[in-house]
Amino acid sequence: MSVSIAEAIREAAQTLRQGSVPDARREAGSLLQHVIDRDRTFIITHGEDLMTPEEQQSFRECVARRAAGEPLQHITGRQAFFGLDFEVTKDVLIPRPETELLVETALPLVDEGPAAPSICDVGTGSGCIAVALLHENQRATAVGIDLSMEAIQVARRNAVRHSVAARISFLVADCLSALGTGKPIFDLVVSNPPYVAGSALEGLQREVRDHEPRLALTPGVDGLTIIRRLLLDSGAFVKAGGHLLMEIGFDQGAAVERLIDRTNWKMLDIHQDLQGIPRIVALQKITS
Repeated sequence: MSVSIAEAIREAAQTLRQGSVPDARREAGSLLQHVIDRDRTFIITHGEDLMTPEEQQSFRECVARRAAGEPLQHITGRQAFFGLDFEVTKDVLIPRPETELLVETALPLVDEGPAAPSICDVGTGSGCIAVALLHENQRATAVGIDLSMEAIQVARRNAVRHSVAARISFLVADCLSALGTGKPIFDLVVSNPPYVAGSALEGLQREVRDHEPRLALTPGVDGLTIIRRLLLDSGAFVKAGGHLLMEIGFDQGAAVERLIDRTNWKMLDIHQDLQGIPRIVALQKITS
């Protein structure tokens, strides 16, 4: 029996609530948008329209996946970031709103820097940070580095999607290891590294813990392993007066400050996100 759009959303929202999915009605609407390829306005204004049997079946399957804990973005294959639509898969970390602060912090530094700024995005994942920066600054070029070949393939597609592929290259590598012995070639190094402590993994939301790539979430132990490497290694690749920006965990600010070599880096700030949580460490390479 055919059901209307409004009825399908009501039934789906109930199923999602039973599956402990927050904002169940909104998520049901997002899943239906994906299935019938319509925007939210259409869903609202065409509530009495009947769905086809094929649409109903596809929608039920999507709702069942979401109710079981699979992230919405893995089902739809999409996530908005800095006003752009990014492809996401199970091989990349889903871009978070708080990471937009990394781009917001980087943009003034890029815009006020050299005529053709060079950027390195370490742990690029979906490519969202580098692609957003290149989309905003048409003069910039970038290198995106990730240990996962699958992630690099997603990042390449996102670069093409947003018409910046000609200005970005990608490397499969462990942090900065593929760049050789170290020459100051970048005006900016940015990174949203894995920073979740190994002991904190079990406390993460099931959508994150069970479905997002472990490699992108945690380096194990105290969560600071990759941050330590970036602080030690990136100085060799950043030009004098250039910058290193990193996202950090909510409780890592003091520990990261203690790790900074003050003979190499000047601390500019630890920027807080909209919830007042220390989120982005901003450093400048000392010129002499």
